[in-house]
Amino acid sequence: QVQLVESGGGLVQPGGSLRLSCTVSGTLFRFYAMTWYRQPPGKQRELVAAITSGGSTDYAEFVKGRFTISRDNAKNTVYLQMNSLKPEDTAVYLCRAQVVRAEYWGQGTQVTVSS
Repeated sequence: QVQLVESGGGLVQPGGSLRLSCTVSGTLFRFYAMTWYRQPPGKQRELVAAITSGGSTDYAEFVKGRFTISRDNAKNTVYLQMNSLKPEDTAVYLCRAQVVRAEYWGQGTQVTVSS
């Protein structure tokens, strides 16, 4: 069973930065399309950023210019660098791995942006 473990969340002041990590078990990481989602309190899950197996990236409009997604295939890890954080970025952040018809999810990491 493929497992995804997110880390790096926490409490940060507005304007601050965090880097989230999502490490994937197994040997097929380089084939996965990886996506970061978030679920704000009381709201639906929303896509934040995605990166293909080839390294192409895509972002939600509300994070463009502030967040950067990247991957390190040698470490089976995808990252989400989050800068200029705002209170509305407060959410549980989850990562998803997808290949063909299979998808796997992590449990999420809490990010709270507050002064």
